[in-house]
Amino acid sequence: MWFATSRFLCPDAAIGGCRRAVTIPDIPLAWADFRSYGCPAPLRAGTTVDPDASYQWSASARRYAGLRPEKGWPSRNIRFLRHRVLPGMFRRTSGDVLEPVTEPPASDKVRITWIGHASFFLQFAGHSVVVDPNWAKWHGPVKRLRQPGLSLHGLPEVDLVLVTHAHFDHLHKPSLRILKAREGIVVPRGSGPLVRKLGFPATHEMAVWDALRFDRLEVIHTPSHHWGARFLHDVHRDYGGYIVRAAGKSVFHCGDSAYFEGFREIGARHPIDVALMPIGAYEAPSGRDVHMNPEEAVRAFADLGAKLLIPMHYGTFPLGNEPHDEPVERLLAEADRLGISEQVLVPEEGVGIEW
Repeated sequence: MWFATSRFLCPDAAIGGCRRAVTIPDIPLAWADFRSYGCPAPLRAGTTVDPDASYQWSASARRYAGLRPEKGWPSRNIRFLRHRVLPGMFRRTSGDVLEPVTEPPASDKVRITWIGHASFFLQFAGHSVVVDPNWAKWHGPVKRLRQPGLSLHGLPEVDLVLVTHAHFDHLHKPSLRILKAREGIVVPRGSGPLVRKLGFPATHEMAVWDALRFDRLEVIHTPSHHWGARFLHDVHRDYGGYIVRAAGKSVFHCGDSAYFEGFREIGARHPIDVALMPIGAYEAPSGRDVHMNPEEAVRAFADLGAKLLIPMHYGTFPLGNEPHDEPVERLLAEADRLGISEQVLVPEEGVGIEW
């Protein structure tokens, strides 16, 4: 047990487990702010912290992006409404809705089908999951610009549904009500109450580095640099990504994240074959550091030590001020500059990639 005063101490595996003092910032902090340092709750003088508990510290403890917008946010929001939201309302939705391939892949393969935005259908030999399912046509005034790649009603029953965080574009309740998952739904800690009445047989809440196993299917919850509040008052909700392993293959779904040093620890802890990395919404109207740009996504991919990068979180909903086609253009240019173009695969919605 370590004693906490106006500063708090944490073990840091990266420096041999010694005590490292972390100064609490000189601003009001909510519970989730303290968790961004790896702490389970706000610390006051006299509080003790058990380093052996399930929330034990690590060098890559999740980073909380906060809710406060950066200077200049009114003009950025006006630009967003004028150049992204309003034109999108009158833009015809493009793309095709396909029926999913329901037969499992070969025993040494994983089939990855991008549905759109951050939604994926992952199929292994004997197991399948859906991550961040979202078939919404609108999110408030923001219109969907690309059709979902797969028919929602055509998806078969899967083992699990995984939701990375509670934001409306990732936890879409109407889509979740239709999906069937024999083992239930997985959410970060604090989001269980949002999904318990959606018809799943079980709700599994996970903390960072927790692991769930169902037969030969394993799910590991990973940290990220983001935020988890669905509204403004519920900053207690966690957020992150997942590693999904089965049949000798490992797929990392990043969730939403800005770049942070934690990607190195994720890759050091767990080997990753395929990394599903967000590359859009980096010109956030709020100005907050909440999403990676394409160059940062490539850097994170290198930190992970993964073998294949598949981009996501672009082109479906206009959520940032960057031009519509810019994320993929910058991603491919950066991959070409670094000589790793053969490790980047840009999918078409609804078309399964076997790897």
